[in-house]
Amino acid sequence: MNKTVVIDVVGLTKCFIGRHTPFLEEWASRKNTTVIDPVLPALTTSAQSTYVTGRLPTEHGIVGNGWYDRNDAEIKFWKQSNKLVQAEKIWEKAKKLDPSFTCSKMFWWYNMYSTADYTLTPRPQYRADGRKIPDVYSQPPELRDQMQKELGQFPLFNFWGPNTHIRSSRWIADASMKTDAMYDPTLTLIYLPHMDYNPQRHGPGHPSVMADLEEIDAVCKDLITYYEGRNARVILLSEYGISQVQHAVSLNRLLRKKGLLQVRVENGLELLDPGASRAFALADHQVAHVYVNDTTCMNKVRSLLEDTEGIELILDGEGKQQYGIGHERAGDLVAVAAEGYWFDYYYWMDDSRAPDFARVVDIHRKPGYDPVEMFTNPGIKFLMPLIAWKLLRKKLGFRMLMDIIPLDASLVKGSHGRINVPDQEKPVLITGQPLRGKSGNCQAVEVFDVIWEHLTE
Repeated sequence: MNKTVVIDVVGLTKCFIGRHTPFLEEWASRKNTTVIDPVLPALTTSAQSTYVTGRLPTEHGIVGNGWYDRNDAEIKFWKQSNKLVQAEKIWEKAKKLDPSFTCSKMFWWYNMYSTADYTLTPRPQYRADGRKIPDVYSQPPELRDQMQKELGQFPLFNFWGPNTHIRSSRWIADASMKTDAMYDPTLTLIYLPHMDYNPQRHGPGHPSVMADLEEIDAVCKDLITYYEGRNARVILLSEYGISQVQHAVSLNRLLRKKGLLQVRVENGLELLDPGASRAFALADHQVAHVYVNDTTCMNKVRSLLEDTEGIELILDGEGKQQYGIGHERAGDLVAVAAEGYWFDYYYWMDDSRAPDFARVVDIHRKPGYDPVEMFTNPGIKFLMPLIAWKLLRKKLGFRMLMDIIPLDASLVKGSHGRINVPDQEKPVLITGQPLRGKSGNCQAVEVFDVIWEHLTE
């Protein structure tokens, strides 16, 4: 099979390729470029799972970055086991054809316990005293130690949160090249998250995004130059484009006002109680899975959604099948935001009652995606001395809460997830190989075929 590398530059669209990306502009001018019609929801885990299986969420089951486990009565976000993807992956198909085939997955999601040969993925250590230590998980296990010995500790706090930085994408790129030099895998999948940050914080047209483009262009130059020097076929793509938004929709607050959402109080703070709620929403960017435990109020919930400004689509059983998201993990109703809107997860009516994890970076305990985690609270005076004091307490072994995240969804200016967007806001695919039969846009499920053709023809 042909050596192939797929570089996933999150948020990259055709309109971003220009004077701020001189290498990519020149490289793409010699290649074939198309636009991908994204999968619903246009989110990291759903898109990546569709790309590597050639199936829609209806079949592979990844209906978003998280979903409600009806048996555990728990919301589970950002899980990592590859066994959650319920369809054959491209490397599994390739191994059947060629037993010598190997695959390297560098930070693509659902990377733990994968049948891929070489994997690296973020996996912090959560200590019993409450500390979160940056770390990664790897297969084989010694790859983790080798990479952190050569490149330093994985910069987890530059990967997500207020301190996001090109350092995380640079570390992933360097680790990918080092892993390739060690093992020479047939297929390499590389995830570069840098363009996911400021376009969400400030909007895709903000001046800060131009500097980000220059930084990711330099990383792509190093990767593409290296892999083309190894005679690899390079595919550059993205999962979604990020669109400007002006308004957040708090579905859980609306459901609570109607007596449908239940909370429980611990130490004076409120926790969403999904198992006791008649209905609640799991917010995930511009898509919200609405789970209705009490089916007698289904019509009431639907009417509420229909009367809510900022919702473009409400998908029931038939609608979910039509849009390829008809899996048991999906909400009983799936709401898709209108242009300019996104869904926050907030359910409390008074900020003084918000749970302690609301003001920290905590992607697993929040019952929904929270892009506000990329901001620090503008109301905190002397922020940097406060952070230094908290870190000192942590070093000294004292418990501390890094509660510096605001509770203001209006800060967010970019989002993604909906698919009814213009071509300039859709993900891009660039390759030096012919795009056979692709006179128009490439469908998300067809990305699998493009990768397969690179490997086999």
